[in-house]
Amino acid sequence: MSSPFSPQVERIEMDELVCWRIRTSSAELLVAQQGAQLLHYQRDGERPLLWLSEQAAFRRGHSVRGGVPVCWPWFGALERNPQAVQALYRGSAAPAHGLVRNLDWELEEVEAKHDAVDLQFALHRPAQGLPDWPHAADLRLHIHLDERLHLSLINHNKGSQPLHISQALHSYFAIGDIRHACVRGLAGLRYIETLENWEERPQQGELNFTGETDRIYLQVPEQLCILDGAWQRRIHLHSSGSRSAVVWNPWVDKSQRLSQFAADAWQRMLCIETANVLDDALQLAPGETRSLTLSLWSEPL
Repeated sequence: MSSPFSPQVERIEMDELVCWRIRTSSAELLVAQQGAQLLHYQRDGERPLLWLSEQAAFRRGHSVRGGVPVCWPWFGALERNPQAVQALYRGSAAPAHGLVRNLDWELEEVEAKHDAVDLQFALHRPAQGLPDWPHAADLRLHIHLDERLHLSLINHNKGSQPLHISQALHSYFAIGDIRHACVRGLAGLRYIETLENWEERPQQGELNFTGETDRIYLQVPEQLCILDGAWQRRIHLHSSGSRSAVVWNPWVDKSQRLSQFAADAWQRMLCIETANVLDDALQLAPGETRSLTLSLWSEPL
């Protein structure tokens, strides 16, 4: 009788970045120490669930294009965030998507049990906070890999004043062809159309793609689904601690201007970013902890 498979966690280097490769009996996961950024997730015999650019550059100080970057303590352009979030930053030029994507996180815990693996990454910073963001906060990303992929971004206010943040798990999904994909679960919701003066509009039916898309959906339910027609599968997203989601695809023209992005890559990816943005931004009382969670899996159509 063969012995049961024991999950494996291996430290590897990809160009300039330290990464961790996790292997169970039926799946593989790759996580960069920089940004605690998931880069790859695939179950045996299936297509990848996460998209990673063919032109991805693994360089220190630069976020990798694809996977699941962590956006924190703000999402997108700082000036588009609530005033309470903007007021906490003391610097001049604010980088897009916050301050933690290019920092090294520490792999604090690894636990393998049966055919599942738990990993916890922590961002350890001085008590006074991040550069130009002098606030006491703990940030951790807990990853649980079993038959599905489970992520939990854990925010803890260690200071004596309320803490205002926006955030996102900026997930890039691999799909066969964006022109044969749609998103279910958004019908009837209000969304912000960022490409047309940030107007608020209603979503009519399921979301199909015929051009550049950059929308912030409001009051989003816990369950969303991508129908990936080209690869004949459903990708399921189940979230908690979030009522907003950003849906993004650059389409043809914008793809020419993006870094680490092939001219035709827009066909093979779709971002659905599980988030706390705009009116959904977090206010953490002193000592309070809040978590943003996301579970991912797929099944055949």
